[in-house]
Amino acid sequence: MASPMKIRATTTAGVTEVKALMSHPMETGRRKDADGQLVPAHYITEVTALHNDKLVLSAYWGPAVSQNPFLQFRFKGGASGDKVVVTWTDTKGESRTDEVVLS
Repeated sequence: MASPMKIRATTTAGVTEVKALMSHPMETGRRKDADGQLVPAHYITEVTALHNDKLVLSAYWGPAVSQNPFLQFRFKGGASGDKVVVTWTDTKGESRTDEVVLS
């Protein structure tokens, strides 16, 4: 199972800002290992974020995203104590979901 995401979410003046650091190798499938063999593709393909069970972000990623990607986004609304849930799914069907409470 993948390492937990590091997520911070704050709300100020009716705007919520979310910062998430995802631990993932993000292999493109084009890099070669020490023996000259291609390393199989393994990267995040979809990221979603929910605020109190309402979709606020949906993104489709490809192999061009760097290892251990950082995602930052804002949305209108949110109050202290609300929950934000971030989920990703990768090419191997693995997924990770983590949540944070707004401060």
